[in-house]
Amino acid sequence: MTDSRYYHSRLSLILVASALFGAITISSPPAIAQQAIAVGGVLTGELHAMRNRDASGKRVNTFQLVSPPRKLPGPNGLCNLETGPETFQIVTTSEAEAKQLKAYLGKQVSIRANQVACAELAGQMSDAIVSKWSLVAN
Repeated sequence: MTDSRYYHSRLSLILVASALFGAITISSPPAIAQQAIAVGGVLTGELHAMRNRDASGKRVNTFQLVSPPRKLPGPNGLCNLETGPETFQIVTTSEAEAKQLKAYLGKQVSIRANQVACAELAGQMSDAIVSKWSLVAN
């Protein structure tokens, strides 16, 4: 009789554990790109700076905007990602643009993306590249 009680208690423990594990592993579906960003669309998120080297080996500051997933225009709008790009490299073409962004490091910022594309080159740290942009006043 002791063996059957032991067996039933182990069986109930296994059933409870599997039910709890099943409830924990059931999760919401992955985040899907909520909005498509069009030319002139606004990206909002936290601005980060990274130090990279350009083709000549010179150190350059690279800015990255982290935002909720967005879908880019075109047939490959998710950039071969499940949810769409979440990190956007902001390309600066002058010291004035870099200085303008440095004031917002670590803060929420809104940027109007006039030209955006999926990252395609090896070594790019972001999912997408914003090559033409302007700051939007918050």
